[in-house]
Amino acid sequence: MSSEDASAHSSVRLGSVWHGWGDPARRAPLPRAAREHLAAAGLLGERSTPVPLEQVRLPDPLLSEAATAALVAAVGIEHVRTDRLTRVLHAGGKSYLDLLRRRRGDAEHAPDAVVCPADHQQVRQVLQACVQHEVAVVPFGGGTSVVGGVEPLRGRFSALVALDLTRLDALVDVDPVSMTATLQAGMRGPQVERELSAHGLTLGHFPQSWEQATVGGFVATRSAGQASTGYGRFDEVLIGATCATPSGDLVLGRGPASAAGPRLLDVVVGSEGRLGVVTSATVAVRPAPAVQKFTGWSFPSFAAGTTAFRALAQQLGHGVAPDSCRLSDEEETTTTLRLAGGSLGARALRGYLRARGRRTGSLAIFGWDGTAAEVARRSRAAAALLRQHGGVPLGSGPGQAWSHGRFHAPYLRDELLDHGVLVETLETATSWRDLPALHTAVAAALRRSLTTAASAPLVQCHVSHVYRTGASLYFTVVARQDPTDPEGQWLAAKRAASDVIAAHGAPATHQHAVGTDHAPWMAAEVGETGLQLLRSMKDSLDPTGILNPGKMMP
Repeated sequence: MSSEDASAHSSVRLGSVWHGWGDPARRAPLPRAAREHLAAAGLLGERSTPVPLEQVRLPDPLLSEAATAALVAAVGIEHVRTDRLTRVLHAGGKSYLDLLRRRRGDAEHAPDAVVCPADHQQVRQVLQACVQHEVAVVPFGGGTSVVGGVEPLRGRFSALVALDLTRLDALVDVDPVSMTATLQAGMRGPQVERELSAHGLTLGHFPQSWEQATVGGFVATRSAGQASTGYGRFDEVLIGATCATPSGDLVLGRGPASAAGPRLLDVVVGSEGRLGVVTSATVAVRPAPAVQKFTGWSFPSFAAGTTAFRALAQQLGHGVAPDSCRLSDEEETTTTLRLAGGSLGARALRGYLRARGRRTGSLAIFGWDGTAAEVARRSRAAAALLRQHGGVPLGSGPGQAWSHGRFHAPYLRDELLDHGVLVETLETATSWRDLPALHTAVAAALRRSLTTAASAPLVQCHVSHVYRTGASLYFTVVARQDPTDPEGQWLAAKRAASDVIAAHGAPATHQHAVGTDHAPWMAAEVGETGLQLLRSMKDSLDPTGILNPGKMMP
């Protein structure tokens, strides 16, 4: 295979367009109901389309001949790629700001080359070559970061490579007795489920980025999936990992538990490629569910719904509460109804609201996995509790609609960008006691920042991860894009919201990780002593500082 052919093959394996999300064949036009709703609200801006690939601005490669030769010796010439498409595909993540830049042809910070190792040993050799020749390295899996986590920042280095791990895509081991599996870091979410299903197993980790995201990314960002209430966050299912660092290997995780000092596995989890490169992970798996049940419920208000969710977490507990729990606030519920048109779920919710003389309410979606008997038992227990808190069942329509479209939102964002719409998300978490105040304060900060004389933004929120002590808050913002300074428009809104989150003592991020976006608030998150500890670990594991400059630690 020629270098150019290999590069084309790589782009197909990435399954992504360079200026948007996922498989371009799955993108659909903006629904008529959505277009009319946004137009009436004054949120449609100036239409635009991405520039052609050949017009994207790329920097001249700065890799020295010696550095290039060392990388070729590590992985082979066909896996050191410098063609235009491959470099642009690795020029950043998938945030609103990332896509704005690439759509207008700005890839001026793209890596000089994309290096694709085949195994752990080749990863080590690449790191050694980059240390020797002073080349920055950005570990790259699915490239789905929405917080600047794979931004090709060079720091003090003149040259930079993206370390694409998608060739590390094997299911290494399955232990059906202990119910564990070892996965290489480049496996994408669908491949994980496909290969585990052949053994009658599931990982059960389904973030919205699941179609594109990789196992290594799950580890490095401390990922939380949509079914984390039942299956657990990725840090809860991770029991071991192998990580290559410039100072040597970390092979972590022995047995189901250990009292041998601090849990060093947590040094790797959430490290965002700053301390090392995850090459494999051992995880706890479960039997593949025989039955999946998704249902919709309605509550009089978001406040009533959060009270019901708290009861689910605290009274039913793990193993009985739903595996998936999602509660939309009133604005998100209203927007869902307007965009859903005449769907079965929308008709059921509208009928419920009319019967009770209410214009809105709060829509909840629940999902259960397991055997038919288990799902029936757990859903009955939940239903009894939900009714006690004013919940009314809407049947399977809303639940099935959510399940069918739960990975589609990023495709919709691409279409909205064509229509001049700002659409972005941010998230946090807090205690049950503080959740109402934080929800109100963050939404108010976003509205103040994004309201103009011409239009007011849609600021929507949902709870999607539930714990005994609190829950997440996930905000989606839709606003008319400022054609003169779209980046500054969102950065100001994000700063306002993040300042409010910090002032309320909530985490800067619950599931998106730190990247560059949340780094300014890390001191508030972990304190100056905590930052010193992180920097000390960085100095120990990556003394030359080649790994993912500019992320996580301000």
